[in-house]
Amino acid sequence: MKVRIINTSKNPLPEYSTEWSSGLDLRANIEEPVLLKPLERTLVPTGLYIELPPGYEAQIRPRSGLTLKKGITVLNTPGTIDADYRGEIGIIAINLSNENVEITSGERICQMVISRIEKIELEEVCQINETPRSEGGFGHTGTH
Repeated sequence: MKVRIINTSKNPLPEYSTEWSSGLDLRANIEEPVLLKPLERTLVPTGLYIELPPGYEAQIRPRSGLTLKKGITVLNTPGTIDADYRGEIGIIAINLSNENVEITSGERICQMVISRIEKIELEEVCQINETPRSEGGFGHTGTH
């Protein structure tokens, strides 16, 4: 599947890190490095605009290495880019570490996964089928 993209940044087009990677790495497109204090968040521009076909979405997810090494993750995870959105892709980054962390231009800050979506039709009813779990929620299946 081809997805049309405009790249206004100085960075290369997003790419998969390995042959079997699920997500394309997106890079920060900033003039000056951004210093994030602990628990501080910011919107990081990418300079990217995409045209997804109907029936697809782009999900923005953290990069595990960046989260482990620097404590930088993505809020609103996974963030959803709808097929009819045409604005710049912006990444809501947060510093979950105990130290100040710098984000630099060109740094891989998240990954984008393109997924097919299904539209559903809700049918309002008075009762739904029971299951062995039924109303068992948070932690219901145990800790092991």
